[in-house]
Amino acid sequence: MSKVLVTGAGGYIGRHVVKALCDLGAEVTAVSSHTEGIDPRARIIARDIFDESGDLFRELGSPDVCLHMAWRDGFRHNSHAHMENLSKHYAFLRKMMEGGLKQLAVMGSMHEVGYWEGAIDENTPCAPISMYGIAKDALRRSTILLSEEHHVCLQWLRAYYIVGDDKANSSIFTKILQAAERGDETFPFTSGKNRYDFIDVDELARQIAACVMQDEVTGIINCCTGKPVSLAEKVESFIRANGLRIRLDYGAFPDRPYDSPGVWGDAEKIEKIMKKRK
Repeated sequence: MSKVLVTGAGGYIGRHVVKALCDLGAEVTAVSSHTEGIDPRARIIARDIFDESGDLFRELGSPDVCLHMAWRDGFRHNSHAHMENLSKHYAFLRKMMEGGLKQLAVMGSMHEVGYWEGAIDENTPCAPISMYGIAKDALRRSTILLSEEHHVCLQWLRAYYIVGDDKANSSIFTKILQAAERGDETFPFTSGKNRYDFIDVDELARQIAACVMQDEVTGIINCCTGKPVSLAEKVESFIRANGLRIRLDYGAFPDRPYDSPGVWGDAEKIEKIMKKRK
């Protein structure tokens, strides 16, 4: 049984990942400032991970693996918090490695890459265009150096467009639900032609859990489907699946010039990991 520490365990994705890890039989320590809704099978700790006092590694259970998912203002891509907390994330990861951590997985984002057309793989160059992407990419680069210094197995888990558990999200799907609840008949929309890699949060959680329960596949791992779908197709199917009485007002907003016409993750690594779980 692997001892897995999950930071940010009470977050939108974190709650689903803790459940997925418990389902796989991991001994999970779930750390978060907000502990509501975390699977009770985990050992739950309400703690500020940026407080460096004490022996942090031992206090958090001397885990075999640390899955670092904690991140403030993840839905607000130009929040000042991303840069303000960057050095604190670095300090936390350094202290865990100095304490004896041997395997580290960190939640990344396709926003580290910036504008890109086509599939993103581990060799795709990064030129982020938001504070969120800049901070994530800086943490990725610095964590690689730390892991090499401390001989730590590193996995950087890059997520794409997440759907599901939509009332806890802050996506277009959340906004459509809110509009439908208000009784709106239409929802202002773009052309909807852009194609993205959508993944349900529960499937994402299973992929993340599978990644950290093995150490053969490392480096940047795209947690994704590898299959781009147009935004219009995905949103229309969401409206039908939820029985919403609302229709899209196509062209109410222009397509943004900095949105890629199509971007998705290269799924080669994650497919290899998931096949081994079967």
